[in-house]
Amino acid sequence: MLKTEELYMKIGISLAACVILLGVREISRTIIRNHARKYELDESQRLYANKFFNFTLATLLFIILGIVWDISVKGLSVYFASIFAVVGVALFAQWSIISSITASIILFFNSPFKIGSRIRIMDKDDSVEGKVHDITFFNIHIETDEGLIISYPNNLALQRPIVLMSNDSRI
Repeated sequence: MLKTEELYMKIGISLAACVILLGVREISRTIIRNHARKYELDESQRLYANKFFNFTLATLLFIILGIVWDISVKGLSVYFASIFAVVGVALFAQWSIISSITASIILFFNSPFKIGSRIRIMDKDDSVEGKVHDITFFNIHIETDEGLIISYPNNLALQRPIVLMSNDSRI
């Protein structure tokens, strides 16, 4: 049984963690919003970045609350072992998923193009040219002159030279 003082301390720390992380969330949203306005980025790009940071902060909050409330991992060990096994196999088989998500955040904050820009991704025999239709967590969707939508992985886009042909954000 918890002592009253210890209980109040844990509640106080939990509330403080929630308030601090909500403050950090608002600061990150403001930074993302200002960056999106400064570079005239599409609303969907801003939403993707917000989702990424919200997920990261929620995970951090759950870890902090677990430490504060002394949640025993012994009872949850089978559950976590199963999840980590499945996730481990999935990440080992598809490590490019993590690199694509990381690349999407890098493209959001440090990209010379935006949705509506006309670009050419230089790839030896398979260069891609067209208008950027959408930028998601995993792919850049490029609409060619023929009307085809090509999905180009974000992690590969960071590794290839990209020629910005026009920066017209009208779709």
